[in-house]
Amino acid sequence: MLPLFFGLLLAVAPAGFAADKPNILWITSEDNGPELGCYGDSYSISPNLDALAAKGMRYTNALSNAPVCAPARTTIISGLYPPSTGGEHMRSMAKLPAAFKMYPQFLREAGYYCTNNSKEDYNLRKPGEIWDESSKKAHWKNRPAGAPFFAIFNSTISHESQIRNKIDDKDRIHDPAKAPIPAYHPDTPEVRRDWAQYYDRITMMDKISGQNLRELDDSGVTEDTIVFYYGDHGSGMPRSKRWPYNSGLNVPLIVYFPEKWKHLAPKDYAPGGSSDRVVGFIDLAPTLLSLAGVDVPDWMQGHAFAGSQQTADPGYGFGFRGRMDERYDMVRTVRGKRYIYIRNYMPHRIYGQHVGYMFQTPTTQVWHDLYHAGKLNAAQSRFWEKKPTEELYDLESDPDEVNNLANSPDNREILEKMRAAHADWAKSVKDVGLLPEAEIHSRGDATSPYEMGHDPKRFDFDAIFAAAQLATSQKADDLPAIVKLLDSPDSGVRYWGATGLLIQEKAGVAAGHDALAKALGDDCGSVAIVAAEALGRFGSEDDTAKALDVLIARANMDTGDVYEAIAACNAIDYLDEKARPRLADIKALPTKPKQSPERVDGYVGRLLPDIVAELEGK
Repeated sequence: MLPLFFGLLLAVAPAGFAADKPNILWITSEDNGPELGCYGDSYSISPNLDALAAKGMRYTNALSNAPVCAPARTTIISGLYPPSTGGEHMRSMAKLPAAFKMYPQFLREAGYYCTNNSKEDYNLRKPGEIWDESSKKAHWKNRPAGAPFFAIFNSTISHESQIRNKIDDKDRIHDPAKAPIPAYHPDTPEVRRDWAQYYDRITMMDKISGQNLRELDDSGVTEDTIVFYYGDHGSGMPRSKRWPYNSGLNVPLIVYFPEKWKHLAPKDYAPGGSSDRVVGFIDLAPTLLSLAGVDVPDWMQGHAFAGSQQTADPGYGFGFRGRMDERYDMVRTVRGKRYIYIRNYMPHRIYGQHVGYMFQTPTTQVWHDLYHAGKLNAAQSRFWEKKPTEELYDLESDPDEVNNLANSPDNREILEKMRAAHADWAKSVKDVGLLPEAEIHSRGDATSPYEMGHDPKRFDFDAIFAAAQLATSQKADDLPAIVKLLDSPDSGVRYWGATGLLIQEKAGVAAGHDALAKALGDDCGSVAIVAAEALGRFGSEDDTAKALDVLIARANMDTGDVYEAIAACNAIDYLDEKARPRLADIKALPTKPKQSPERVDGYVGRLLPDIVAELEGK
């Protein structure tokens, strides 16, 4: 009789009843950092989230791990770093190992009704049914009687696109003249307007968040519900979004635990207080499982910071940047409580590569134009220049991250410690992002990139990581050793050999000319593309002609790989006027693949018109 009685009890339970498990509500917002009143920002107007923080707790060192939406959300849904799953590149698509699940699947198995309202944007194929409902109509109120719920409500009102569009006069409440301008941005009317409208959008987002919270009160479930609020990465302003500086990774995270569930709260939980624990999106999945009483699987790479399985403060958080829409890059970061370390693996690319979507923002346009007019100071100019191999910033004395301490003798010990932390992390997660994107998918196609990365026969991490360190040193003395990398039987090592010579431009091509010429015919298209860019830009006229043959062939998606085509179009773009003799061939390239991996079929189509327009002088 007891099971029947208990079933009847659940069927008639009041709305707030959640058996022995807490309800969990996530309120999320897009493209905003901790620019909230409760975080000490006096320019911001955010009364609802300030009130939540007053009864809950703020995290001051919360990180999105990725500075852009899809990789950041991929981190959350999987509990895995995207550089370990092949999902680091914007709007890519990779497979998970067959035995892995996404966190809502664990919660649903534990009896939770799981809803997402409504953005997903995962760079991973979903391993079966993930949500009970994922749509603009999804709501925890639709759950079966007595079932605990996990629900996400995602606000888009603060998204990058909302900074630059029209806004009603009634919502213009922040005075541009008083907007705080970071040291890396020029102080112009356009920049002030964008920052002011960003803050206007924050206030509009705060209102929506307040509505989400009032729904709990109105339904009588507030005291049964643990609440998380967070932004999905830094602000949509340029050099925040897409860049793994603190300005791109640091997000607001507010948690509220009602009295009933305070035994599950973080050990340092203090209503109205704050925690300086380093937490990241990588920690959200294990934390949820810990709150729900579900064993955290060993393969998850984060640390639970609440619930029955919470762990000690890891001390460091890790960030990453891969391909951003149509432009390739590779950056890794280590964030402590005071310092952030940045490791640039493509220092030959400027920070502010031309990403078409980013250039729609007025701040980006005026910032770019002022640089080329020679009207910026050193801190404002850096975004439009090539990168050093390493960066180190003291966030206490330099919150805008404009004073690079990587070459400071006084900070040598800190640099070496954080450099070692980066190396340890990369090895522990098996960072397959050390391979070019096409190789990630071709090597991992039989199983998954994650499994490929953990198979030393398919991914020799130590050899490839060592090659990447050597190739990106930017040291002339390393050129002989870099040239030898092109003799390796491993295409990943050869890729870094070619990249290392490209990084050192004319000196690199002079040192490794014959090896690069041979690499034009490499079986690995990614190696051939980098070798072609190096020879095309810094070799002879004959070298350029041969390089263009390779690049145009690899850019043809009808006959080749879409990831290689993106890389080849980038290389053609960097040849500038040297590509003009092949303008007709470039114009004839397909802008859409006949068959394409999901989510990446439009990027060549973004690049080619820009390349053609530049070559035609438009």
